[in-house]
Amino acid sequence: MWCKIKSFILTSKRQLFFYAVIGGSAFVLDMGSLILFKEVLHVKPVITVIFSQIIIINYVFFLNKHFSFQSSGKTRKQIVKFYLLAGWNYVFGIGWMWLLNETLNWNYLVVRVAGIILAVSWNFLLYKFWVYKN
Repeated sequence: MWCKIKSFILTSKRQLFFYAVIGGSAFVLDMGSLILFKEVLHVKPVITVIFSQIIIINYVFFLNKHFSFQSSGKTRKQIVKFYLLAGWNYVFGIGWMWLLNETLNWNYLVVRVAGIILAVSWNFLLYKFWVYKN
């Protein structure tokens, strides 16, 4: 029993490390595109989020599959689950930005960072036990 718990903790730490590195790089891409489109091209933040998330969703799926979770499961089945979860995150991210930035006039960077923190917090467990489960 102890060996299983120890193995789970060690595996989870490794997975969490890669998940954080991949997530951090996705965060940089996300925030960089948001600032670029908003400040340089004067595109509304909600429109930027719509397009940047499409690219980032694919980036995160393949890197997490191969590095964080080293999943050998069928990619087709995993990608369907991942896109279901990502679809929820996508709708949430756009709605969150619209509500807090467009409607309540909160700072778009604060809104985006808060939304990402909320999504990341529960995505790791869903990825580990549902999407990339072997």
